[in-house]
Amino acid sequence: MEDKVIARLVETVMADYEKGRDIDRLDLFSQPDREQVLDIIRKLLIIVFPGYYRDGVYKFFSDRNRVSVLMEDVIFNLRRQVRIALAFDEKNAGNSEAEQEEKAEALCVSFFERLPQVRALLATDVEATYEGDPAARDVAEVILSYPGLHATCINRMAHELYLLGVPVIPRMMTEYAHGATGIDIHPGATIGKYFMIDHGTGVVIGETAEIGEHVKIYQGVTIGALSTRGGQSLRGVKRHPTIEDRVTIYSGASILGGETVIGHDAVIGSNVFITSSVKPGTRVSVSTQELEYKNDSEASFKA
Repeated sequence: MEDKVIARLVETVMADYEKGRDIDRLDLFSQPDREQVLDIIRKLLIIVFPGYYRDGVYKFFSDRNRVSVLMEDVIFNLRRQVRIALAFDEKNAGNSEAEQEEKAEALCVSFFERLPQVRALLATDVEATYEGDPAARDVAEVILSYPGLHATCINRMAHELYLLGVPVIPRMMTEYAHGATGIDIHPGATIGKYFMIDHGTGVVIGETAEIGEHVKIYQGVTIGALSTRGGQSLRGVKRHPTIEDRVTIYSGASILGGETVIGHDAVIGSNVFITSSVKPGTRVSVSTQELEYKNDSEASFKA
């Protein structure tokens, strides 16, 4: 292709950037770096599970040195990404660079101070997942290979950043987990102890969902909003259900609506569609479904 053709095409695209739309921004460094955020996630996983994840082939004199090096690296890079996110967010646009730097550092300190309680929650998730799945051979298999635990781990860390008011980054973290596992949990969702997602593909948990303790859900479950037609006017409104303690939700179930409460010890069967509250201890299942069997040598019949 001739240089003049390439030059003409470049000018065509550059002219398109001048239309003033959100997609036309050219400041490459005005928003957090996705690759840096993913690197932070990987290193946080090592800090959270120090005996299971490893960083390259480096050897350290002591565990303290190993954790110290990792934490220094994560704190430095997370602080930088948080500062960029604060500058990117319109709510903080009026703050000076020094104020944003100071706030970013304070947020990182608060996040790491909360990390022990995140690990305490994850210890219960590991226990619930191992005890809840007879196919699990040992705890290491659960930690290293189960997508439900992987998504839950990232979500619990992102949730703390969300509660601290960090813009953009919590959602980047959970959307990475979404892409990696097929499990979509908004960082705003509140999830209690001993949480288990079995299999997990296709699970959706919305921003204002509240989930109690000892809850187990299977693949394809949606804990979502009844309607989002109101768009941005619904921001801050509770749109997603409350799931109380010791509830089991089987595959394909959809539970929708901010006023919907699934009472403690309820069992929600596969493929049900729920838009109103369920009393504690209730078992909900589909009873009208018919199966039709056909065979070349026999007449068809329904069951």
